[in-house]
Amino acid sequence: MDFVNIVNSQILVMKNVWFLTLILAFSFQSLSAQEYKKQLKNANKTLGKYYLEPAENMAALNEALSTISDVFTTPEAQADADAWNTKGQIFNEIASAEMIKYDMDSKMGGSYKLATPDAGLQAMAAFKKAIETSIKKSQVKDALEGLKQTENHTNNIGIVFFQMQDWPQAYKNLNASYEIHKLLKNNETPSRLNSEDVLKDHLFYTAVAAYYGENSAEAEELFSMLYTMGSTESLVFEGLFTLTVEKDETKAMEILEAGRKANPDDSGLLFAEINYYLKAGKLQVLTNKLKAAIAKEPDNVSVYTTLGNVYDQLNQQERQAGNDDQADMYFNEAFSYFNQALEKDESNFDATYSLGALYYNKAAGMTSKLNELSNDFSSAGTKKYNALKAEMDGYFQKALPFFQKAEQIDPSDLNTMIALREIYARSGELDKAEEYKKKIGSN
Repeated sequence: MDFVNIVNSQILVMKNVWFLTLILAFSFQSLSAQEYKKQLKNANKTLGKYYLEPAENMAALNEALSTISDVFTTPEAQADADAWNTKGQIFNEIASAEMIKYDMDSKMGGSYKLATPDAGLQAMAAFKKAIETSIKKSQVKDALEGLKQTENHTNNIGIVFFQMQDWPQAYKNLNASYEIHKLLKNNETPSRLNSEDVLKDHLFYTAVAAYYGENSAEAEELFSMLYTMGSTESLVFEGLFTLTVEKDETKAMEILEAGRKANPDDSGLLFAEINYYLKAGKLQVLTNKLKAAIAKEPDNVSVYTTLGNVYDQLNQQERQAGNDDQADMYFNEAFSYFNQALEKDESNFDATYSLGALYYNKAAGMTSKLNELSNDFSSAGTKKYNALKAEMDGYFQKALPFFQKAEQIDPSDLNTMIALREIYARSGELDKAEEYKKKIGSN
């Protein structure tokens, strides 16, 4: 999105840009009705002086702001549309000056931080109050003209925050620009968003800011509007699916399917669906989805580890149900995908740790059966006990090198330390077990 052209040619050729320094401390002594009218005239007069030479008269804008703040200490100002219009004009000029400074600073490689980030929002609020308190058509006309400028300012400020990924501030300003558009449209006044393409573009960025800023209800409403308007942006479908699926899975799947048709090669939609199935615990459905994700992104290591973990969960479910053959099949699938992940990235912690956990959990799953056999003192029972214990210890030993490597990759991981302490204790290496006990205690 490009900035709306808010800078006139006279200002753009300035060699020196004046900094806008706002007066933050104002005198809030109550004014008489006569003084209030005089001060309102002074504010407009000072603002007029600023209009003549903006680059040379920044102090006049400060003075106008200070004066209008005094004006609004009176109840008369609260009901005076002219006062509200003046306040709106002042904040429009502050917003304009801020954007000029930001634009010029950016072109010089700087990173100017807006000193008055709510200037556009302040202007909008003032002009809306002007309309509410107006008694003359001319006052409404002035407010609407002011709002046409404010619409640009809130858009520009919103874009600045969007680029900074300050999602809440981006949403506030972009949404304000949209609200101004609706107000102008209702009053048959031109708006920069009258074009459907421009409006759709604006709503998309507003929706994205709401989505990433965790304004879920607002994001859902905006994504729904874009969906109805026929937007083909993949994030519209992805966001709407994510925000809808827990409330209405059927509708969400329809949205997802429409998204796939519009964006057949987009992986974001697939991963949104995968995240849902992961959260819902629908493991059987997940395996094919994850394989499809691997086909789309064969170098994405996290997909391999995720699929390995899904197969591991299926392995454990079948093991607990006593279906050892099925469990072994899932175990082998998990082992395969974790190893494929390491082939892509040999220092991947998740894959390394998961291979250790795969063997560890298989060994730990034998302890209950081993406890049962420990009560059988017959020759046959002892033989079975010794054979099972040897098998179990073998799996713990197979887990050991993976946990040792995982510790090298991430020495601070607590789960790795716990697993190592347990394995060393079981193998009779009590000094090492004690060493890891101390490490765990210090974390």
